[in-house]
Amino acid sequence: MNRPESEAQPAVFVIDDDKPLREALERLFRLVGLHAESFATAAHFLKSKLPDVPTCLVLDVRLPGISGLDFQAELAKANIKIPIIFMTGHGDIPMAVEAMKAGAVEFLPKPFRDQDMLDAVHLALERDRTRREAERANAELRTNFDNLSAREREVMAGVTAGLMNKQIAAQCALSEMTVKVHRSQIMRKMAAGSLVDLVRMADKLGVAGKTS
Repeated sequence: MNRPESEAQPAVFVIDDDKPLREALERLFRLVGLHAESFATAAHFLKSKLPDVPTCLVLDVRLPGISGLDFQAELAKANIKIPIIFMTGHGDIPMAVEAMKAGAVEFLPKPFRDQDMLDAVHLALERDRTRREAERANAELRTNFDNLSAREREVMAGVTAGLMNKQIAAQCALSEMTVKVHRSQIMRKMAAGSLVDLVRMADKLGVAGKTS
């Protein structure tokens, strides 16, 4: 049985063609309770399956076959959302700026202190955890909305547009009582605690004031 994400070990992946460094980083990460795997090339990493837990990638800028910066761009194109920490023995300021602009968490020159690497990894894992939680909440919100009937969506559109019950009733050719029943059902199905919550949900879904 899979453990809940809150209990699962976060994972750190290392890509560097320097085997002693890879092994040293694996040991470092495992010492602080992280799952760690390393790869000599980007191609080897792509053959692995990412676990369903917060993850991050520690990536050397200079790799055989493809540069770390080019690989960062390829991951973005493939919509593989994994925070990246760059490390390099040949880095310069323009390279670091390019990496950070593209979303890198940190750019560490070799040799780096273990604590600097661990700080960067924990920041990256927290960023990934936050992203995953947001995506999970958005998916749940979309599922709740999809479970509304066509009529409930129509009433929700009126509610989130700020219309009164009698206005929604006239617009939808319903009685005010029926509109009230639909509103109650909508609040329950959407797990909205208040009208303000419902409006915020509609804004996130991009359906505020829109009919289905």
